[in-house]
Amino acid sequence: MSPDRFHPPRFFGAAVLTALAGWLFPALGLGQEMQYPLTIAAREQTLFIVDRNLPGIWKVEDGKRTLFFQGSKQLRTPLNAPRSIAVDREGRLLVGDSATREVYRLDADGKAEPLTGGGIGIPMGIAVTEAGDLLVSDLELECIWKVPSDGGKPEKFADVPAPRGVALDAEGRLWVVSRRDNELLRVTAAGKVETVIKGRAFGFAHDIAMDSQGNVYISDNYAQTIWKLDRAGKPVSWASGKPLVGPVGLAWQGDKLFVADPQAKAVFQIDGQGQITAVPAEPAASASAASPDG
Repeated sequence: MSPDRFHPPRFFGAAVLTALAGWLFPALGLGQEMQYPLTIAAREQTLFIVDRNLPGIWKVEDGKRTLFFQGSKQLRTPLNAPRSIAVDREGRLLVGDSATREVYRLDADGKAEPLTGGGIGIPMGIAVTEAGDLLVSDLELECIWKVPSDGGKPEKFADVPAPRGVALDAEGRLWVVSRRDNELLRVTAAGKVETVIKGRAFGFAHDIAMDSQGNVYISDNYAQTIWKLDRAGKPVSWASGKPLVGPVGLAWQGDKLFVADPQAKAVFQIDGQGQITAVPAEPAASASAASPDG
């Protein structure tokens, strides 16, 4: 049958056609939308977004969205369950994956290199020290791991209950969002754990980020809010409500805070006055994406 004589059956709705496009052109990302944008990293003018359900990583540049890495749907394969993302000192992506209990480094072509030999449980957050080492929060094993910049066996840096997002300040201290009794902790360079906020101050805190002045921002999924700590260390609502639905991942790029919202299936940007707008991310006309096999 020639293409001009093919007519889809009447039951072929838009959803079915979209699904077919995603099946026919998975490497191009054509016909696919962001399904569950969980966390985000910024490199110069480019955003990289972890899509937990795709599974994979989207790249947003100049208002265009392309598929940078396509994971496999097969369980326990590399980046089948990506959860965290960061950029190392050389501009390479670092992605934490609970499917393989691993942190991967991705090169410019999206080829994934395992760094720990499966030495992590559930890597919820990644921060990179001045020396290039990785500090990884592990929700399952309830600790912070230190991973050499070139990879290797993780070394326990600190015991932290139910850690999620992490961020390093100018003094080299690691700030950690926790889902236990005290929701905001800080770990010194020597590995000593300090309590920043006692008790439960948030609905469901997920991630933490710092601006160039050292101000601290925390995403709250349940409260649909981005909190900012005041000078006394008290959280104050900085941006909240629609279009935010369930904000999770945070990343600063210049003077804007970018927010991954899996419930809205979108990424938002917030300016210095707390104004929230959606990030333009139209699918590019064509793109290429790496697979787990590189």
